[in-house]
Amino acid sequence: MTRLALLGFPLDGALSPVLHQAAYAAMGLPWTYHAIECLPQDLPRFLDTLDDSWGGFSLTMPLKRTVVPLLDEVSETVSRIGAANTVVVTPGGRLVGENTDLYGMVQALRDAGVTTAPGVTVLGAGATACTALAAAYELGCDQAVVIARDTGRARSLLGATAERIGITATIEPWAAAGYHLATDLVVSALPPYAADALAPLWTPGTGILMDVVYRPWPSRFAHAAQEAGRRVVGGLPMLVHQAARQVVLQTGHSPAPVTKMLLASQSEIHQFE
Repeated sequence: MTRLALLGFPLDGALSPVLHQAAYAAMGLPWTYHAIECLPQDLPRFLDTLDDSWGGFSLTMPLKRTVVPLLDEVSETVSRIGAANTVVVTPGGRLVGENTDLYGMVQALRDAGVTTAPGVTVLGAGATACTALAAAYELGCDQAVVIARDTGRARSLLGATAERIGITATIEPWAAAGYHLATDLVVSALPPYAADALAPLWTPGTGILMDVVYRPWPSRFAHAAQEAGRRVVGGLPMLVHQAARQVVLQTGHSPAPVTKMLLASQSEIHQFE
C-alpha cells in the first residue's frame, strides 16, 4: 500500500487528508494519506526514514523553504519561488519537488474571472507571499507592493525571489497597508486572523481580494472587503486546485476528481461549524 502524508506544524484542522483521501477513493486507489506534525529541525531525519512504500508528501508551514535543499530534483517553479509544497518519491527513491500552490492560486483566480491584474498588493512575506508574486507575474503584473510587519526580513526573503520571478516588489510597512488596498488585486497571504486588524481600512471601491484563509470563512478581513464592494476569492478553491495537481503528480493519473474533492472539503468544514 502506498503511503503519503502532509508535513508541517501545526496541523490542527488541515484539510489535505480529506482532499487526498477523497481523490484516492474516487480513483480506486488503496492509498493512505495522513497528517504528520514535523518541525524544520525534524525534516532531514524524517526524509532519511522513507522507504519504497512512500509515494510522496505535501508540505505546509514552516517547511516549504526548508525542504528545497534536501531534495534531489526541483521544478523550474520551485527554483523561481524558492519553496516547494509537493514532493514525489520516485520508484528509485529520488525526491522530486514541485510547487502546486502557484497552479492552485492562478486557477482559483481564473475560475473567478480574474485573467489579468495590472496592479497587485500582497500582504505577508512568507512562502505563500512568494507564490502570490509569481501568480501576479502570471497575470501580467510586473510591479507589486508587499506589505510586511518586518520590512527588513521581507526584503531579505523576497528580494531574490522577486528577481527570479521577474517582478519588481516594493516592500512597505504594515502601517502603510491602507494606502494599497485599492489596487486591482489584493492577495492576503497571511494565516487565519492575521489580516483581520486591517478590516476597518477598506474603503468603497472595486477590485478583487484573494484571502488564502479557508477556515474560518469568511474571515473578518474578507467580509469587510465584500462589504466595501470588492469581489472576494477564498482560500478553499486554491487549496482544492493545488491538491488536485498534487494528486496528478503523485499518482500519475489525470484528471483528478476536483468536484468530489471540493465536496468532501466542504462537508468537512460544515461538520465542524
